Amino acid sequence: MYDKKVIRRRRAVLAALVVLSVILLTGYFGEASGGLLHGVSRGAQQVLKPIEKGASTAAKPFRDLFNFVGDAFGAKGENKKLKKELARARRQLALAQTAVRDNQQLRALVDLQQRPGFPQGTEPVTARVIARSPTDWYSTIQVDKGRGDGIRDDQPVITGDGLVGKVSSVTSGTATITLITDGSVAVSSEVMPVGANGTLRPAVGDPNDLQLDFVRKGRLIRKGQVVVTSGFRDGPLESLYPRGVPIGTVKSVSPNEIETYQRVHVRPYADFHRIDYVQVLTARPAGTQQASLVPGQ
Repeated sequence: MYDKKVIRRRRAVLAALVVLSVILLTGYFGEASGGLLHGVSRGAQQVLKPIEKGASTAAKPFRDLFNFVGDAFGAKGENKKLKKELARARRQLALAQTAVRDNQQLRALVDLQQRPGFPQGTEPVTARVIARSPTDWYSTIQVDKGRGDGIRDDQPVITGDGLVGKVSSVTSGTATITLITDGSVAVSSEVMPVGANGTLRPAVGDPNDLQLDFVRKGRLIRKGQVVVTSGFRDGPLESLYPRGVPIGTVKSVSPNEIETYQRVHVRPYADFHRIDYVQVLTARPAGTQQASLVPGQ
């Protein structure tokens, strides 16, 4: 138990200290600046100033360490926030650039069909590329449309730049396209406007160099002239491609070993490494054209 006398003494001392503090404060603020209490205050400050300065100097490394730790945690949090914002900005940029590229390719497909001389009588099916050949030559691609969309074997395939290949196999929902850079593909083609005909195949070892062979000499072929599909049907080289689909431009002309012919090197319009969308020129359903001529239908 607590001693009542001790408690009373403590209360008396506390009361005396409070009264003394009030008296001293009253006297301090009531006397002139040169008074006794002001002098005592200044003397105490002079005595304690070195101690205060030393304590402040001794505590400075701890304050600096505390501030450094606080700043480090703050910078770390800000860095995380900036990294998240940067990642979000990169995703948005990638989506925007992808949308721009897709839009360019799809618009090019529309523009190609509107060019004069583009073959009519087909029903283009737009498809997205979902796989590419693992070889360096990108000889095949796979698209996300198939038999259910009217796609069949041997139908020609284009991009907004021009001819890129033909359908080589089909499933219900996908189709594999063999590109004209594949050695198995031959395209009956002609140089415009001179009308020089030949068979287009890729050069051995260089898929970007297409060669138009069996072109008879005597036709004045110049660099830069346009090469298109001829649509010829001649025995085993029967053309699968309608007449007038652009392929590329003449890069150079060289004599063939057989004097009767010359070889034309063709630079393709299409970039076979960057195909994202294609159109398969499927056959127009029978009766579609006639039905459109009937009034009211």
